[in-house]
Formats: sequence, C-alpha cells, structure tokens
Amino acid sequence: MDGPALAALITGLALAIAVAGTIVPVLPGSILGILALLEWALFGGSGANGWVVFAVGTVLFAAGMGSSYVLTGRRLSARNVPNSSIVVGAVAAIVGMFVIPVVGLFVGFALGLLGSEWVRTRDVRVAASSSVAALKALGLGMLIEFGFAATAATVWVIGAWIYFANR
Repeated sequence: MDGPALAALITGLALAIAVAGTIVPVLPGSILGILALLEWALFGGSGANGWVVFAVGTVLFAAGMGSSYVLTGRRLSARNVPNSSIVVGAVAAIVGMFVIPVVGLFVGFALGLLGSEWVRTRDVRVAASSSVAALKALGLGMLIEFGFAATAATVWVIGAWIYFANR
C-alpha cells in the first residue's frame, strides 16, 4: 500500500469516528474531523485538491460546532436552564456509562438533569418540562453538528475520489 492510499485509509477511518462522535459524546467529534482533513492535505499527495478539501471541510466542521453551540445555548437560556444542571447531567452521564452499558450515558444524563432541575425548582412538573426542553435543545444541536460533519466527510469522499480517479 502506497502513502496516499494509507493516508486515505487513515483519514476515512478518522472521519467515520468524527461523524459518529457528533452523536455519541464519548467519541471525538468535529475536532478529530478537522485533524483528519489536515492529515489528508499534508500526506494524501493530492496537492491543491487536498488543501481545498481541508479548507471546505474545516469551514463545515466549524460551522457545525458553532451552530450547535449557539442554538443549544439560546434554547437553554430561553427556558432558564442553568449550566449547573447541565454539568450535573454530564457527571451523571459519566456514571451511567459505567453502571448501564451502552445506554447508560444517555439515561444518566437525562436522570441527572431531571434530578438537578427538581432540586432547583422543587416542582416535578417544572423540572420535567425544563429537562425535556434541555434534552430537545441538546438533541437538535447534535443533529445540526452531525449534518455539517456528514457534509464535510462527503466533501472529502468526493475529493479523494477525484484524486484516485485521476492518479
């Protein structure tokens, strides 16, 4: 296997992990995607094509991260969900990951968020309502980042296909 083929294999695997990482928080996401595209530009042997793919992909990954952060933050602040509740949910998610295999991360986050909101508001209905709103906001952010990451990975696939077709 020659250098560009090995670089393409490594980039493809890293991009697959990056795209999955936008949905599964345990895996690295958009930052890994940007690094994978940089690896392709440096070692893929495609010259200017590799740098164009890197530039377009980086813009897409960055737009996904930014959009996710801004939209999620706006929705959480509109519902007055404090950052402390999100932090408690994240800690509970880490615990849940070890207690309940596979789904513990998501169950732990939801239960930690609900518990934190219940302690804060002292009303189960209000806590459930704000927790559901927070989960929807985080889900929307993940979906948006996933869409941008998948588009960036598609840009790389097209760039790699053009490179190997004309080699």
